[in-house]
Amino acid sequence: MAIGSLMLLGAVGLLAYNAWDDWRAGTAVVKVQDALDLAMENRNSGVTLYENSTGTRDADDTEMDVIEIDGYDYIGTLSISRYGLELPVMADWSYAGLKIAPACYSGSVWTDDLVICGHNYERHFGYLKDLEEGDTITFTDVDGNVWYYVVNEVLTLEPTAIEEMLAQGGVSWDLTLFTCTTSGQARVTVRLSKVAMVES
Repeated sequence: MAIGSLMLLGAVGLLAYNAWDDWRAGTAVVKVQDALDLAMENRNSGVTLYENSTGTRDADDTEMDVIEIDGYDYIGTLSISRYGLELPVMADWSYAGLKIAPACYSGSVWTDDLVICGHNYERHFGYLKDLEEGDTITFTDVDGNVWYYVVNEVLTLEPTAIEEMLAQGGVSWDLTLFTCTTSGQARVTVRLSKVAMVES
């Protein structure tokens, strides 16, 4: 009985910790997004240079500009309209950084092979598994440039499938988003293609 009670208390404690950690992550990402919005507004004065275009940058210039907030560099904002999410995206991923916000795993918007990873916190990438083909996602870099993407597929990959994460069948995707499944045993992976913005 005593062992059963201890196991039950441990399970309740783990659930409570997970709920607190999810709340903490949601609070942190909102705070950073507010600071990033303000920094981007000050930097760009509301001017969008171009949308869905590689613009006039040199072909060798694939580095994304950054804004530093609280010791971390951010490359822009990911907007998942279906869930009303605005998420800051760090320039480089780390385990500590992912506790705060999603991050660039590899690639760049300038080379059409950006891969972004994030925890499956509800306010981070917890809804990736529920995205459907045709859903739209927007990425706005810190310079105010905007890229529009549409979901092509949502799949589950093994955690060791690094090459498949970056490219499938030798073909890279314009944007890939991934997070852990609820069990942590696999990766929910969303493949997206860049699309032209359709004006109404």
